[in-house]
Amino acid sequence: RRGGAELQLPLIDYAKRGDTDERAMRMANFWLTEKDLIHKLFKVLAPRFQPHPGSYTRLLQIPSRDGTDRAKMAVIELKGNPYPPLIRPRRDSEKTLLNQLLKGYREDSRREAAPRLPEGTPL
Repeated sequence: RRGGAELQLPLIDYAKRGDTDERAMRMANFWLTEKDLIHKLFKVLAPRFQPHPGSYTRLLQIPSRDGTDRAKMAVIELKGNPYPPLIRPRRDSEKTLLNQLLKGYREDSRREAAPRLPEGTPL
């Protein structure tokens, strides 16, 4: 099941101002504890999200943990990431196994529901 919540990341908004902006650099320096990620923020993430006005993340609910505490779980995914999406787009193709089974079921139902002529009756 997919959650509908989206998060806003103000750090990306600041990074879109560029690495010459003093406030953007201060925010990045404060929030990013690994200082090598500052370069990635300004050179990789900011250009990727430059055309987008906001809403850079997607929150996806995943199955709850079984066994211990059954806590609800979620994954935060950056939109436009280079990896395959966590939720794959549905392919409504008639060649999928489920659609083939449904097609066979419908054909069998139609055959059974069709009126039958007694044997020996000419067509």
